[in-house]
Amino acid sequence: MHVPDGFINAPTSAATGVIAAGAVAVSLRGARRELDERTAPLAGLVAAFIFAVQMLNFPVAAGTSGHLLGGALAAILVGPCTGVLCVSVVLLMQGILFADGGLTALGVNITNMAIVTTVVAYALFRGLVKVLPRTRRSVTVASFVAAVVSVPAAALTFTLMYAIGGTTDVSIGKVATAMVGVHVLIGIGEAVITALTVGAVIAVRPDLVYGARGLTQKLKLRVNGELVDAPGVRPEPAPAAARTSQRTVWAAGLVTSLVLAGFVSFYASASPDGLEKVAGDHGIDKKAEEHATADSPLADYGVKDVDDARLSGGLAGVIGVGVTVVAGTGVFWAVRRRRTDDASPSGTTSMTSV
Repeated sequence: MHVPDGFINAPTSAATGVIAAGAVAVSLRGARRELDERTAPLAGLVAAFIFAVQMLNFPVAAGTSGHLLGGALAAILVGPCTGVLCVSVVLLMQGILFADGGLTALGVNITNMAIVTTVVAYALFRGLVKVLPRTRRSVTVASFVAAVVSVPAAALTFTLMYAIGGTTDVSIGKVATAMVGVHVLIGIGEAVITALTVGAVIAVRPDLVYGARGLTQKLKLRVNGELVDAPGVRPEPAPAAARTSQRTVWAAGLVTSLVLAGFVSFYASASPDGLEKVAGDHGIDKKAEEHATADSPLADYGVKDVDDARLSGGLAGVIGVGVTVVAGTGVFWAVRRRRTDDASPSGTTSMTSV
């Protein structure tokens, strides 16, 4: 659903840019509360994984494909504020390096694909886990439902933006019907990917899944023959084992991302995605503009001057994963460091002995 330049007029694009900038600023502050020494490296990996899986377009209807948006997955794994930043980093890398998603439409894309999907998915996810049994399976089920809904929600948001600032005269009713119809199907694919990924991480390290933290069982103490909750205490994995397991999860995730982007992406569907198909069928793309970085060495997910299509696409995918994981990890470590620094000055944090 990467919106190119020319679909939305300049005033509306500027307005969404302001909205996106404000949301990113709020998310930077919120991410300080969500990130810790365990999740900061994972957040950079989540961004790289989303980049990799977005290269895997899957067929959803005759002549139409879809790909992961990633907002639901990021919000559930690392938190909603951090999730907005994860998807924003991906969109920034794609727009600058790969000419995917217009630069003047960056605010539109961040609002659609990072903010709306993350907020809608996480709000629905939290509501579901409150009413479902407190089990890991419930987290997976809630992840599936939240991801399904987040995609057509983004499609409706694009339709609203187009109604306000579209550059061509197209029936909004027809656009809404077409966008929601195809993106419901794409949402099912998104939900499968999200549920499988969340379920896989929960199976190995449930404490690394932000959305599953409330499932941690409290320690019990026996007082006068009765079991009561131990206040302020929760079980944690042994430090050495936790570090080893976390490194294993990170390495496995990075290798998976590299394989998906560098090899599996060659077999992705070549059909236009949902937005491209609707735009072509209804004339939304009549005033589409060439991307500002169309001459980039990595434009269209290929390496310039490498003639072999498989090699060119694979190298571009590997480079993209590498750049995204470095950029994402750098951002999240900086946010984490800022949180630590804020708590360090004398007088802000103190301990008293009894």
